[in-house]
Amino acid sequence: MPTEAGTIAGKWLSDAGLRPTRQRMTLATLLIGDGKHRHVTAESLYADAQNSDEAVSLATVYNTLRAFCDAGLLQEVTVDGSKSYFDTNTVDHPHFYWEDENRLSDAPAAELEIARLPKAPDGAEITSVDVVIRLRRTK
Repeated sequence: MPTEAGTIAGKWLSDAGLRPTRQRMTLATLLIGDGKHRHVTAESLYADAQNSDEAVSLATVYNTLRAFCDAGLLQEVTVDGSKSYFDTNTVDHPHFYWEDENRLSDAPAAELEIARLPKAPDGAEITSVDVVIRLRRTK
């Protein structure tokens, strides 16, 4: 019998048209089973999965996160051009990146104002704007 978290995860996957495989269900439950938004890296999700009853490989975590992004279930936020975080909140919003903690958190969208964007070059269109505000704790 599925748990409430498993039911939430299964609906999340089926609503996106994804087949609820054992690995997808494990990762989806870890991501959204409690109904809260979170930011994870592939490595942090892999570590969480290792503590579950259904272990998955790191390669499976990467592939599943990519499938979730492709299905519109997650938003990928890249920091430093090499570190990717995956956000369960897919509504456009800015982020704080806490440099001393290597942690991503939501920034208040209502406080962000972008007055104008540059015009896209000929033959191109703007598909999204990512705002990552870097923070360092003061002493």
